[in-house]
Amino acid sequence: MTLDSLQLLFFKNYDDAALRLSPGLNCFIGDNGSGKTNLLDAIHYLSLTKSAITSSDALCIKQGADFFVVKGVFSSELPTSPETIQVSLRQGQKKTLTHNKQAYERMADHIGRYPAVLISPYDTDLIRQGSEERRKYFDSLMAQLDHEFLEMLIAYNALLRQRNAVLKQGDRPSHGFDRDYLLALDEQLAPLGQQLTQLREAFLAEYVPIFQRHYQQLADGREVVTLTYKSQLLGADFGQLLRQNERRDFVLQRSTTGSHRDDFVFLMEDMPVKSHASQGQQKSFAIALKLAQFEMLAAKQQHKPLLLLDDIFDRLDDKRIARLLELVADETFGQVFLTDTNLERTDQALARVTIPILRFRVQQGTVAPV
Repeated sequence: MTLDSLQLLFFKNYDDAALRLSPGLNCFIGDNGSGKTNLLDAIHYLSLTKSAITSSDALCIKQGADFFVVKGVFSSELPTSPETIQVSLRQGQKKTLTHNKQAYERMADHIGRYPAVLISPYDTDLIRQGSEERRKYFDSLMAQLDHEFLEMLIAYNALLRQRNAVLKQGDRPSHGFDRDYLLALDEQLAPLGQQLTQLREAFLAEYVPIFQRHYQQLADGREVVTLTYKSQLLGADFGQLLRQNERRDFVLQRSTTGSHRDDFVFLMEDMPVKSHASQGQQKSFAIALKLAQFEMLAAKQQHKPLLLLDDIFDRLDDKRIARLLELVADETFGQVFLTDTNLERTDQALARVTIPILRFRVQQGTVAPV
């Protein structure tokens, strides 16, 4: 599967841009702030229907405009017609997503069809930040691998929002506390939470050996790393936990137990990576997470995801860059999109790469082949 063309209209710092892309390696070269990463983010939209950088779609509309459009044409090795994906947003309206000009009934139906993996300087945030970031990362990966998991997660989150709304209404004399409704929600929430926990646990058992192999290749096998899954629901009855914590939930006006509290714990030599690993080790850990993600998606989808490499030359050391470029040269990856600030450095680094390469010069919201 390859992205043959990309078109932007009023997306971030672009008025209008249209690119024909290489099925091999695409290099976006330009100064910091010129819009290189925005091109990768546009591709991320086509894959996952959202930005990799901001949680607000409205912030992706160019200043002074009232809408944006991102359109891409995909093709595959199969004898099928090219497929056009378009995502657009107008100020004050809902985001729309179309496949060959036909709107999806639900955006969730798109997830997993055009997988992409982004390796960026901010990947170590998964290590340094809180459990929510790690849950989002692994849930997003699992959603691309397993549509049933995605459906369960959507249903669970919808019920959780309703439950929290009931808990908050209990503090208002005009509404009162509707315990019968709360119990009805709990009856639906409990089995979903148990299933999500089981699926996450099973996923991690498959993911960890792949992750460890990639880390050992990046770090020359000097230290042992692993991931563990932390959940209140492991070996517990979620329905019983909800009942036991009902009073506390009422006081705090939020649900304090459940799958939304789970965490994925990153360890090196049985110690937390966040506090006991060097910056270089953390970078290797984060890259290994993404390489394992790529491998699992490629195996599940039976075609290689798009690989987006953002500013790796500026932010990674020579050893880790060399390992990534070895994989590119060995054609481990499929279509690759890479950003850098220095064309000469890029060309030197890619000297061993034999796949087709296109270079684009990015300058303040304009992009053109070099």
